[in-house]
Amino acid sequence: MTGQMSFWDAEVWSFVVTLAVLFGAMLLANALRRQIPFLRRSLIPSSVLGGFLVLAADAAFRAIFGHSMFVTSTLEALTFHGLGLGFVAMALRHTEKIGGKKARRDVFATSTVVVGSYLLQALLGLIITVVLFYAIGSYAAGGVLLPMGYGQGPGQAYNWGSIYQNYTEYPAFANGASFGLTIAAMGFVSASVGGVYYLNRLRRAGDKRAQIENADEIEDLSAEMVTGKEEIPLSESLDKLSVELGLVFVSYFLAYGAMAGVTVLLDRAGGFAVNTVKPLIWGFNFLIGTVFAILVRTCLEKGKKKGVVKREYINNFMLNRISGTMFDIMVVASIAAINLSAFRYKEFWIPLILLCTLGAVATYFYNLRISRALFPDYADEAFLSLYGMLTGTASTGVILLREIDPLYETPASHNLIYQNLWAIVLGAPMLLLLGFVARSMSWTLIGMGIIAVLLGIMLLIQAVLIRRARKK
Repeated sequence: MTGQMSFWDAEVWSFVVTLAVLFGAMLLANALRRQIPFLRRSLIPSSVLGGFLVLAADAAFRAIFGHSMFVTSTLEALTFHGLGLGFVAMALRHTEKIGGKKARRDVFATSTVVVGSYLLQALLGLIITVVLFYAIGSYAAGGVLLPMGYGQGPGQAYNWGSIYQNYTEYPAFANGASFGLTIAAMGFVSASVGGVYYLNRLRRAGDKRAQIENADEIEDLSAEMVTGKEEIPLSESLDKLSVELGLVFVSYFLAYGAMAGVTVLLDRAGGFAVNTVKPLIWGFNFLIGTVFAILVRTCLEKGKKKGVVKREYINNFMLNRISGTMFDIMVVASIAAINLSAFRYKEFWIPLILLCTLGAVATYFYNLRISRALFPDYADEAFLSLYGMLTGTASTGVILLREIDPLYETPASHNLIYQNLWAIVLGAPMLLLLGFVARSMSWTLIGMGIIAVLLGIMLLIQAVLIRRARKK
């Protein structure tokens, strides 16, 4: 090799070895789930179980050799970019128009449940951490990471935990990234425990939908789902998967260019722009990536209509596989990146226990009640999909849903897919608050008040939707 690096240098192999360990752990976890009935019934995703396996292996490695088997920054980068690339891949997909007034109403109603859950989690979390700030000196704004870990998942939990750890006008949140990642990891456990508990209740009540065996192995897949009309061949001068990956990475690169350009302007402004707005921009890498992915997809669609683009380059099946892979990497890397040494401090583990426990209980009962009121025709399916997503990720919600609706015959899965745009719009005020609540205790208390008002507005909207549905 040229330069100072040789093929046998650790730097050449470090990234590949990290990926090998993470993927190997997921394969082992998947094998364990298939062979051990308890793990299979727990509904814990293989990526989550794989993350815990890597975390345990790294703890043993550290005890023997005195250092981690990973470069922590590599795991953190995989978590950060896994979130962004996963969202970009999802946003590039062709989407069907929502048909029917009731379908549109249900999608909007689902978005209010999602945002309402975020707000409930944020308000509850901040109340807990503000009280603990005065009691034991915990980080006062740390509670806002509850909706990031439970509602948004590991990527956002890491993003904001890291921002509060490194870029805040408060005293730095010691181990903030690990705090957020631990909440996200426990969110998956909460999804599994709550989901299995609810499914067992249905089984005891004699519900035949809950008696399906091996629901996760049922798949309704046809050739039309793999490839559509006028699409490029699977393999020609450029492999079809390479095309899809190219679209994903180019879209993400455009997002990076936009964020970097804005950062130059913010650095010149200094002060508030650097301390608050700059971390906010980079913390929303997945949203900005989504915007550019939609622009790329729109350009291709317009070009095809005008005859400039002759063939169909977007393949939903492969983009689904890419997004799934990115999210799997994000999950396993995020759990592996947790710093276990932080658990020595009561300021770390006491708020974690309270946030994760009370957050799961509040999310469970809020979603149960509101699902029965808003979606009476498929309340169980709506609850399982929403509770799974709002404690884990969308894929966790789908895992729970498949236990009683393996072929997606109810609108529950449809609602999860199409609610995102409304959820972004309705949730924007709370997301913007993330950049302010950690500026000072005053801002934390102001943020709590604003979140309480927003939650009240969301509950009012839901009450109107319920009343209209009952009149019909």
